[in-house]
Amino acid sequence: MIDPVTLAVLKGRLEQIADEMDATLFRSAFNPIIAEAHDASHGLYHRDTGETLIQGKSGLPVFVGAMSFAVKAVIDVAARDGDLADGDVYIFNDPYDGGTHLSDFKLVRPYFRDGELFCYLASVGHWHDVGGNVPGNYNPVATECFQEGMLIPPVKLFAAGEMRRDVVRILQANSRLPGSLYGDLNGQINALDLGVQRLTALLDEYGDKVVTEALAELKDRAARLMRSNIAELPDGTYAAEDWLDNDGITDDPLRIGLTVTIAGDEMTLDFSNTAPACAGPVNIARSTAIASCYVALKHIFQDVPANAGVLDPITFVIPDDSLLSVTAPKPVGGYTETILRVIDVVFQAFGQIAPERSNGCAYGTINALSLAGHRKDGRRWVMFSFFGGGHGGNPVGDGLNHGNAPISTATIPPVEILEAAYPVKFTQWALRPDSGGAGRHRGGLGAVYEIELLEEEADVFLFAERGKYAPQGIAGGGAAAANRFVYEQDDGDHELPFVSKGVGIKISKGQRLHLETPGGGGYGNASERATDDIARDIRLGYLTDTGAREDYGDGGSGQTA
Repeated sequence: MIDPVTLAVLKGRLEQIADEMDATLFRSAFNPIIAEAHDASHGLYHRDTGETLIQGKSGLPVFVGAMSFAVKAVIDVAARDGDLADGDVYIFNDPYDGGTHLSDFKLVRPYFRDGELFCYLASVGHWHDVGGNVPGNYNPVATECFQEGMLIPPVKLFAAGEMRRDVVRILQANSRLPGSLYGDLNGQINALDLGVQRLTALLDEYGDKVVTEALAELKDRAARLMRSNIAELPDGTYAAEDWLDNDGITDDPLRIGLTVTIAGDEMTLDFSNTAPACAGPVNIARSTAIASCYVALKHIFQDVPANAGVLDPITFVIPDDSLLSVTAPKPVGGYTETILRVIDVVFQAFGQIAPERSNGCAYGTINALSLAGHRKDGRRWVMFSFFGGGHGGNPVGDGLNHGNAPISTATIPPVEILEAAYPVKFTQWALRPDSGGAGRHRGGLGAVYEIELLEEEADVFLFAERGKYAPQGIAGGGAAAANRFVYEQDDGDHELPFVSKGVGIKISKGQRLHLETPGGGGYGNASERATDDIARDIRLGYLTDTGAREDYGDGGSGQTA
């Protein structure tokens, strides 16, 4: 049995390896979605199962679950081909095998010690443009994956240490921004190289046997702690549901329905009450659905270490015909919107099970916005970015204002970076008053963004959600404000026919886009909010006088706590 001090030291050292891999990519990537927003992740994975052993703290938590499926896909391909070698690196973006969507390119590298496979190292990052019908790849009207970008199955980028440059040329030929792609690819390669160096140094210092024992113990402890947490919850069955606005093809709502069953130290998450697979791109693969549940559970059980042990006591029921378990070629480009709704229903269910652990729903959409055009010298430009909103009120305080989606620890790309990289000017970047859900603890505020085009013309694409179904509160908390998007043309302002999704919108120089993002849902009854807190919100501009009267009547309970 490994002693606790050594285990703690090795846990920190292993996490540092993944953290350094994260930092290497963030500092070398060409596109702002990785370099500034940190839409990437690195980790170490089990040599036989692909299960997550260690993941960095700066990348996207949703990749913890998804990347284990990605690594398993490589394990299966290597077993089929029978030619796995030291120095191999596999590359692919297949969302049905490895989860998420086509923009996320995975690099998986086997790590050998004395000729024996020890584990896998993996890197995933969101590339700026990977082909498809829409620059930036968030195509809200796609009906098959081929309209969303190039699909690459697991293939060798390096064979025994030799780069296959023909693969690189194929990738570059299918991108509107081949230079950005090349830079991001090399950043991921360098991150894996660093991971190999750091892991080798650690194993040389402590020995393979001790580190292997530590990895097994860390997983077992996560599983035991998760079981202990579940055992403290009341046995029973609890249901929650929420909705997506539409699938971009038909303007009909789509239900995400969850039933949670607690039985002793085990939990079942049953999504049988969810809408069937749809025509549009809000479908996700089963691996992505499980990964999003992992993220939600880590919000609720914050003391459990981040590895595969978290899911040991969990049983998933996800029907094959669900929009949470599709296969090729169903479109999956808008996976972010659906996994956010999955997280929301987990929060809502736990609002019934253990409200002291849960929180109001966050703003629930990344508002994937693309602008694309040509500069005066003929060069192509593509601006793709996502935008922030409010987080839900929680048991100990108000929700975060203008945060990033709870699928990640990423940041919103700074206005200075976006204006420096693209021919746009932000004429507004501010908090949105009255957008947080009312409650004893108010939901965080959404934001107001206004973007003016500086080039002669551009095409605009928006892939968003929460335009019809606002983020919900829990424990009696109120709903937040819904999403709103307006674009300017010669004859005035327009809204999207499908509210939160639109393609091929033409704007000209000087015209503006106006986006108002949702806040977070409230926590607890609004009548319990302290009057001092309401007065502070009005003073800071978080609430208008009208909004305060609508949400809190004559000022709440009169408490001053």
